[in-house]
Amino acid sequence: MPGKPRKTITDAKELRALAHPLRMRLLQLISQDGPLTATQCARAVGESVANCSYHINTLAKYGYVEQADGGQGREKPWQAVYEGHSFSDVGVDEETALAGEAMSEAFIQVAFDRTREGMRALSLEPDEWREAVGLSDCSEWLTAAETAAVREEIQEILRRHKNRRDDPSARPEGARPVYFFLSTMVDRPVERA
Repeated sequence: MPGKPRKTITDAKELRALAHPLRMRLLQLISQDGPLTATQCARAVGESVANCSYHINTLAKYGYVEQADGGQGREKPWQAVYEGHSFSDVGVDEETALAGEAMSEAFIQVAFDRTREGMRALSLEPDEWREAVGLSDCSEWLTAAETAAVREEIQEILRRHKNRRDDPSARPEGARPVYFFLSTMVDRPVERA
């Protein structure tokens, strides 16, 4: 069975729909654990059902999620339409670039919140998980092409396991959802006098 496609977002309105931290978190949650109802999402993110329902409906309006089979009435499950999303501000108009910045800021806020929450709860995890996860950083001298190649290599490693998202039978015993946040930014070298 072919996987879900990735979507490259080029429309300013679609970008603005994701420029809200709760919507971004709901989309991530539904993509990872879906199909989920608004009630299940509300429990997971600590928000009201009405608030989650409103934001899920906004995601549906812009084609990020759709109703899944099953459920009835207010307890309808939602599933992600795409495997993931990407956006590039290269060659776009100012409105789209600004919407992309707002979406990126929401993404970063959600990523930092998830990382902070995970680090706070790390002491509750078994030793094997405490040794497996963590933070690291580095700064290396690379060209733009080398940087793009490193990012692609890392993403290729993670894609080896993507079938497990939608197929629980493919998950080995003890497998849990693991959040990876990859950020690559250009540092400014120190000016030497």
